[in-house]
Amino acid sequence: MEKKTALYRMHEALGGKIVPFAGYLLPVQYPKGIIHEHKTVRENVGMFDVSHMGEFTLKGRDALANLNYLLTNSYDTLKDGFARYGIMCYPDGTTVDDLLVYKKHDEDYLIVVNASNCEKDYAWMKEHLFGEVEFKNISDEVSQIALQGPKAEEIVRRFTDRIPAKNYSFIEDVDIKGINVLLSRTGYTGEDGFELYCRNEDVCALWQLLLDEGVEPCGLGARDTLRLEAAMPLYGHELSDRIKPTESNLSFFIKFTKDFIGKEELEKELTRKRIGLKVIDKGIAREHCPVFCNGREVGFVTSGTFSPTLNCAVAMAIVDIDAAEENEFEIEVRNRRLKAEKVALPFYKRNK
Repeated sequence: MEKKTALYRMHEALGGKIVPFAGYLLPVQYPKGIIHEHKTVRENVGMFDVSHMGEFTLKGRDALANLNYLLTNSYDTLKDGFARYGIMCYPDGTTVDDLLVYKKHDEDYLIVVNASNCEKDYAWMKEHLFGEVEFKNISDEVSQIALQGPKAEEIVRRFTDRIPAKNYSFIEDVDIKGINVLLSRTGYTGEDGFELYCRNEDVCALWQLLLDEGVEPCGLGARDTLRLEAAMPLYGHELSDRIKPTESNLSFFIKFTKDFIGKEELEKELTRKRIGLKVIDKGIAREHCPVFCNGREVGFVTSGTFSPTLNCAVAMAIVDIDAAEENEFEIEVRNRRLKAEKVALPFYKRNK
């Protein structure tokens, strides 16, 4: 049976269309629809209930050593009050999950993981921990709201002046009308924005404060179209237990100067890679659709949608390495082959 976040009744009251996702019942959209919500975030500000995400704490003398062993990225240079993206791999180089690590201070980290992988991630990490560490799953105690869009900071400033200035930085114990919040300048939309962590008991009041300021709620549908335009990977699509981070063009987040689980496999020569495709013919490519080049099947779509910002259908695909240099492709959709052309990723990049 699916779980409900603390905001479930508020979603119902606002007319949210509730669907099962990652073991939770969450709104896929509200009455004005996905395209409206998408444009609201690109042009103004919107908010998402992302309380389904998982949160772990890792503390102790050997916390840093464990992070460096478990994850492909390096955390040696991570400063207090900053977060860093990381990928956790199996010994064969495929992906356990991708996640964010927040450094509160030496020997005290918050780890945020994908909801669908929460139990799996916790078990995997616990199995591979060593030394002097304390590891807890606090997911059921924490709620999270993502406030995203070019006017997100303007909204936050109505409540507090304690605002993280840099991307991937955060401030703890921010007081928002009596609610204790961890305020993080992070997001999953390609826009500027914040993620606000608080206790479950406080999240409805926090959501209402934002509603009262005119912030529109947005659902899973817009969250997916926004992240896809920004070419952000989604676990189960661009990363999985069959896809290596190197194949998804994420080598920037892999530090081969240290030892970590999966390193040896990730050092091997690539045989396929992720590319961006713009669909020329009428139709929308979805995940798993076969991709062809010069009449030969060369890969598959990992994510596809209609891009409200670009007003065309786009897709990300993983294709054979030799085909990745080509420009013209076909995507098989319902027994029709749609013409597509390779385009640079990300499809959309905000003006900073």
